[in-house]
Amino acid sequence: MIAKLTGLLDSVGDGWLVVETGGVGYLVRCSARTLREVGAPGGTISLLIDTHVREDHIHLYGFSLPEERSWFRLLQTVQGVGARMALGVLDALSTDELVDAILAQDAAMLTRANGVGPKLAKRLAAELKDRIGDIAPAPLAGVAAAAADDPAGDAVSALVNLGYRRVEAFAAVSRARQSLGAAVEVGALIRESLKELTR
Repeated sequence: MIAKLTGLLDSVGDGWLVVETGGVGYLVRCSARTLREVGAPGGTISLLIDTHVREDHIHLYGFSLPEERSWFRLLQTVQGVGARMALGVLDALSTDELVDAILAQDAAMLTRANGVGPKLAKRLAAELKDRIGDIAPAPLAGVAAAAADDPAGDAVSALVNLGYRRVEAFAAVSRARQSLGAAVEVGALIRESLKELTR
C-alpha cells in the first residue's frame, strides 16, 4: 500500500499528475486545489497518497494536505459517494468550507460540487455532522473561539444546557445568525435557534 510519494513532477494534466521516483512514473489523481499547489513540471514534490485497489485497476489519489486526504476518505463513507465524486467535492470546496457547510447544515453550499444534487447534499450534511470533529478539531476549535466572543457563544451554551449536542447547537445558531444578522441580541438568537432545531 502506497501512503506517500516523493519525487520529480514529470507532467500534469486535467485531474492528474505523474510523479517519477526511482525510475518509475506514478499516475496520481488529484483535486484541482492540489494540482494548483504542486508547481511546474521538473520540480520535486511530495504527496500523501490514498491507494485504491480493485480487481481491474490500482488508482492512486494524491493530496498536499493531510486534512484533504482525511476528507477524501470521510466523504466516501456516505452512500453514493465514490472517489471521483469525493475529488469533485474537494475541487469545489476547501476543507474549511466543508466544515462550515456541515456545521451549518448548509446543503446548498455542498451542491456547488459537480454531481452533488440537493438529495445527496442533505445526506452528506446529515451523516457527517457528528464525525467532522475527528478530522477537523482545529476548525471546530476556531468556531468555538469565535462564538465565545459574541452572543453566539451564550446562545450555543444555552442550547447545550437544554440538552442539544454542541454540533447541533453551532449549526442552529449559525443558521439563526444568517437570518437575523450579526447584531442580534442573545434572547432573540436563542429563540430563532430553537425554531431552527424544531423544523
